Amino acid sequence: MGVAALVAEVLRRQQVRVTFFAANERTQEGDGSLSRHWGPWWKARAAEGHELASHTWDHVYWRADLPGREPRFRVRPSAGPLAGREFTWSAEQYCQNIEQASERLAYYSGRKPLPLFRAPGGKISPRLLAAARACGYEHVGWSPAGFLGDELPSDKYPNRLLLERALKTIQPGDILLAHLGIWSRQDPWAPAVLEPLIEGLKARGFVFRTLREHPQYAPWIAQQRA
Repeated sequence: MGVAALVAEVLRRQQVRVTFFAANERTQEGDGSLSRHWGPWWKARAAEGHELASHTWDHVYWRADLPGREPRFRVRPSAGPLAGREFTWSAEQYCQNIEQASERLAYYSGRKPLPLFRAPGGKISPRLLAAARACGYEHVGWSPAGFLGDELPSDKYPNRLLLERALKTIQPGDILLAHLGIWSRQDPWAPAVLEPLIEGLKARGFVFRTLREHPQYAPWIAQQRA
C-alpha cells in the first residue's frame, strides 16, 4: 500500500474509476492491507465509484491440481501466518479464502464487492476456475499488453520503457494490471508512470471503465446479482 494515497489522488484528478482486487498482504505499517487501519481508505474508494473484488485473503498461489473425484489443490499462501507453506485445500477451502477478502471489503466499504476474483500471480487451472465459479466467482486475468510491469526489476525495465511500451501496445478492451506498491522494485512505478499513462491513453481516444461494465464480465455480474 506504499503508493495507495498517490494512486487514489491520480485517479480522482483524472476522473478514472478502476477495480481494486485486495488480499490481506503486509504493508509498510506492519499490518495487513485489509486491516482496520486501511478500512477508511477502502470506504473512500467505494464512495468515489471504484469497484472492489477479492484477490484471496492470504494471497494464495495455486500450485497444482491433485488427483481424485473431488477437486483438491496444492496451494501456497504468501501472506498471513501460513505464508510460505504448502497445503492441500478442497474447493470449499479455496472458496472460503476468496470469500473472506470479499466480506472484509464489504464490511469496510459498505458496498458489495463484485463476484470476481484475481488469482495471485495469475496461477490457475480449469479445475480451479470451475470450483470458483461454482461458489459464485469468475476469474479476471489481464491482457498481454496490460501487464504494466510494475513488479519487474527497474534496472532492466525502467519506467520510461514501461510507459512507452504500454502507450504503444494497449488496445481497446484490454484489462490493465498495476499494484498499490511493490516491495522489490527499486524505482517505484506509479509516481512516474500512472498519470502519464492515463493521459497518454486519453490522448489516443481511450476511456476507462470498471469491470462491472466490461463486456466480458458484465453478463456474469448481472447473473450473480439477479
